[in-house]
Amino acid sequence: MPLIKNSVPKQVDRMSYLFHTDEDRREMLKSIGANSIDEIINDQVPEAVRMKRPLDLPPACNELALTAEMTRLAARNASADSHVCFLGGGAYDHFIPAAVDEIASRGEYYTSYTPYQAEVSQGNLQVMFEYETLVTQLTGLGVSNASLYDGGSAATEAVLMALSMQRGRNKVITTDVVHPQYRDILVAYLKNIDAELVVVPSDENGHSKPMIDAIDDKTACVLIQHPNFVGQLESVSEIAAAAKEAGALTIQVFDPVSLGRLKRPGDMGVDIAIAEGQSLGNPLAYGGPYLGIMACRDELVRRLPGRIAGQTTDRRGKRCWVLTLQTREQHIRREKATSNICSNQTLLALRATVHLSLLGPEGLKETADHCIAKTAYAKEVIAKSDRFEIVGEGPSLKEFVVRDLGADVDGLLAHARDNGLLAGIDMTPMCVGGAEATDASIALPSRYEQCFLVAVTEKRSRVEIDRWAKVLCEAPAMATV
Repeated sequence: MPLIKNSVPKQVDRMSYLFHTDEDRREMLKSIGANSIDEIINDQVPEAVRMKRPLDLPPACNELALTAEMTRLAARNASADSHVCFLGGGAYDHFIPAAVDEIASRGEYYTSYTPYQAEVSQGNLQVMFEYETLVTQLTGLGVSNASLYDGGSAATEAVLMALSMQRGRNKVITTDVVHPQYRDILVAYLKNIDAELVVVPSDENGHSKPMIDAIDDKTACVLIQHPNFVGQLESVSEIAAAAKEAGALTIQVFDPVSLGRLKRPGDMGVDIAIAEGQSLGNPLAYGGPYLGIMACRDELVRRLPGRIAGQTTDRRGKRCWVLTLQTREQHIRREKATSNICSNQTLLALRATVHLSLLGPEGLKETADHCIAKTAYAKEVIAKSDRFEIVGEGPSLKEFVVRDLGADVDGLLAHARDNGLLAGIDMTPMCVGGAEATDASIALPSRYEQCFLVAVTEKRSRVEIDRWAKVLCEAPAMATV
């Protein structure tokens, strides 16, 4: 092809984008008894739905030019690699040791899939067993599955699990400070089954204690998040005790890093604990794939969705691993199954296993301590400005809410992006009547309008936090402060 082209034709031969040669195509057509690719398409695709024009694409180019163009396009994205990241809301910019990538990129792990044939999948089954062991130690609960898709689907799976066990009870109680996206998934799943979702308003400081008054003999489960979506710590033990007294199960959404300092779900009377495992050795990756963590009390194991790997010995007395339990009813009962999950995030679970193994209890505690200290410092420096105020009281693990008294959160965050900062998440669209809150059951309280959610992990330095506060304070405001 020419080294320089002065013009780019609007219509090009689609074949120029395919790596097969003309000879390759002729051989393939000959083997299936067709004269051309168009002939194959015309036989299969009705004329009414065929595109009548060529695709509007630039001409094919060599690898050098293609790499340069893709690099240019990728540079248009703002990411945690290109900007200092204060984003949270379920996905966090935590440090990932190099050993995690090194081990997880080994071919036998990187290309792994669900081990249907346990006898040829000992390595993967061992990883699952090690992962489940770490999760039970982390949560203080008796059993864990081999992971789920992500935190949101895990929350819904936990609710469905509770409903399947609580015959005659169909009420699910949660609050408006549980992750809006998790509630969105829950609404979609419960829409067509016999279940009532009750979303109890939190108090003015963003706590879920008022949900206790809504618990009755029709309640199958309560779903709480601790720390919750707005960064507040909840009275989990008190809520779990009230649920237990009424015969209901307690489901807690937890942050894995928080357990370096906070009580474990099992130690607070929680029956089922779920989490988004992205913060354990998994990159942000523009939103996924992620990892759903799930654990429960021993007596609930028969309703636990997904797969459970166990350790045993073979007939020669050698240690080995097996699929102890899996929800086989998903394959044969279909619509009557407790869960229809068909796989698990083995590679992401492996990364979490390596990450937790490297950290150990002391490393997890140290990570949590860094988050707590740096978050406290960020709250302190931003509160010095007359333009901003902290919403909610009490300590924070790594997230908190800031109100922009300048009434221009969208412009504020855009200004920060232009200065190399991902400064927080605009909460206004998530509030009642907002663009993302299409259903009142998934909305945040209106008091979070003109607010943004900030996350401060162990990666953030004092210099970065000071710069974050300075850039935000210098942003133009829409209203008089």
